[in-house]
Amino acid sequence: MARIYRSLDEVPADFGPCALTIGNFDGVHAGHRAIVRRVCAVAAANGWKASALTFEPHPTRIVAPSRTPRLMTTPEDRCRLMALEGIQQVLILPFDESVAHLSPEEFAARIVAGRLGAKAVLVGRNFRFGHRQAGDVRALEALGSRFGFTTEVVPAVAVHGRLVSSSGIRSEVEAGRMAAARHMLGRPYSLQDAVIPGHGVGSKQTVPTLNLAVTAEVLPASGVYVTRTSDLESDRVWPSVTNVGYRPTFGGDTLGVETYLLERLQGERPVRIRVEFLRRLRDERKFASAEELKTQILRDAVRASTYFRRLRKCHN
Repeated sequence: MARIYRSLDEVPADFGPCALTIGNFDGVHAGHRAIVRRVCAVAAANGWKASALTFEPHPTRIVAPSRTPRLMTTPEDRCRLMALEGIQQVLILPFDESVAHLSPEEFAARIVAGRLGAKAVLVGRNFRFGHRQAGDVRALEALGSRFGFTTEVVPAVAVHGRLVSSSGIRSEVEAGRMAAARHMLGRPYSLQDAVIPGHGVGSKQTVPTLNLAVTAEVLPASGVYVTRTSDLESDRVWPSVTNVGYRPTFGGDTLGVETYLLERLQGERPVRIRVEFLRRLRDERKFASAEELKTQILRDAVRASTYFRRLRKCHN
């Protein structure tokens, strides 16, 4: 796991020398990972620390609240995903008015070179920084020559002819197009949170489910999905079917995420789970009775089991 610092005051004197990337990294998608891998390669070649600088909250929440995007990942998720690629340390910089008003020169001098000791800064071609986003990659290169770091622009990543972007992935997820989202992320889109009590209907009238707390800002379109569910506190993993929606058969009016495990749950119920969305099966719809809904859920389970069998054959 990467070491995480949550303010400039927490940053140790030996944070540098480092190879550094800077950005919001929402989703840590295939394009972000290309940058991160290059950071790790440059750091390893020079004996530096592979590092990242990200922000909390998203800068637009301070400078343009009406344009703040819904986020797919928390800062902690981003750190975890970047650590999997080799990032050793991350500064989650609190973004406030004082940071927003730093000029590009002040940002590069005080934070990038001064506090973090960056020797190389690696970013995407659309990188902007400083007050009113006045700095671009050319400005970064010029400032780097003054303050002692090199700048490298990492090419964008395209999937099926389409440039990968966080906004594009959000659109795919919210439309229920999980395969497209998976290709751009480089992994299945997932939700993770606490397991909460349900309404007690499933275990009595249909099938038992794990009910996920819904705090995520970006949710798949309402419907039924083939999923993979993991216990975040152990190594247990189950094939599953997940419904995202309002439980119309029972007159529900609150959005929920309910997961039916295709294998018998051994041991205690998990406390926190991650649900990976693999394929959309169908729309959510209202059934005439709980029994009809149960029949459909079992049909969904058969289709999901077939999907997992084919997946295993492809990997063998």
